Amino acid sequence: MCRALIYLGEPVLLDNLLFQPDSALVRQIYTPKMLHMLNLAGFGLRAWAPFSHCPEQPFSYASTALAVFDRNLKNLAEKVCASAVLAHVRGVSYSTNVDISIQNVHPFQFPGVPLVMAHNGDLHRMGEMKPELAEYVRPELLPLIRGTTDSEWIYALVVSFLPEPTRSPSQSELTAAIRSVIEVLQTVRRKLGIDISSPINLFFADGQQVAAVRFCFDFGCYQLDAPERLHESSLSYLSLWYTLGRDYAQHDGEWKMIGGAENANSLLIASEPLTRDLSGWVELPEYSMLHAEIVQGRPQITVTDLA
Repeated sequence: MCRALIYLGEPVLLDNLLFQPDSALVRQIYTPKMLHMLNLAGFGLRAWAPFSHCPEQPFSYASTALAVFDRNLKNLAEKVCASAVLAHVRGVSYSTNVDISIQNVHPFQFPGVPLVMAHNGDLHRMGEMKPELAEYVRPELLPLIRGTTDSEWIYALVVSFLPEPTRSPSQSELTAAIRSVIEVLQTVRRKLGIDISSPINLFFADGQQVAAVRFCFDFGCYQLDAPERLHESSLSYLSLWYTLGRDYAQHDGEWKMIGGAENANSLLIASEPLTRDLSGWVELPEYSMLHAEIVQGRPQITVTDLA
């Protein structure tokens, strides 16, 4: 399974998220702490920098190369400070049917659409679901699906349920769209008789707001007739954590934010904490969505039950 992170708040050097901490996102490619799986299928990010040209348009980077050895990414990370970041390393189970291509690298963003999305999970029997799901995707968006992943289809569905895809949605509009997509996926799964555990941890950003979803269909249901196909990610609920604070930097030998939630001006969400010390991190409850935006210099957070 994949690993992802979201940052929103005072500008931070990308290097301090991607490379420096002991469990930085790039390090999770080969040593994830909460999922024993290599993430070798690509790296991508969107980063919004307030003082850059056209700050509403994010920096974009995507590569199928291993980010650990990607000097271009390292050089970029050491120069760019961003106030909002969505970054993702892709992990896939070995299969001759899996495509490792730039079109399948997260995050996904259609032209003219401010909302960006990444995904950690796997929808069982997605190939059978695509014809059914196509009925729910806006006709003008179907040609924009370039890759083969379930993730890009989820993104196309979310964008399709937004009232106006070409503008940033309100919190209520984004929440409603995500609820609608979950309902559609449940409907199609029932129609096709799919009842195998299928996690969909989702990460959204548009530069001004972020959201993270921790959800799984039919958790605990496995293919007992083929135990060799049972992936470890099905045995435990996929992790998702967040932390609040200010002055994200190295403090007392540990990369963290200080000041506590009551003095916070920044938020960090990740598939797993970026540091060994978990005391400042909170695990997002299962079947829930976290939404955040900066209001008067402070992160305003809402956690919504999706069950």
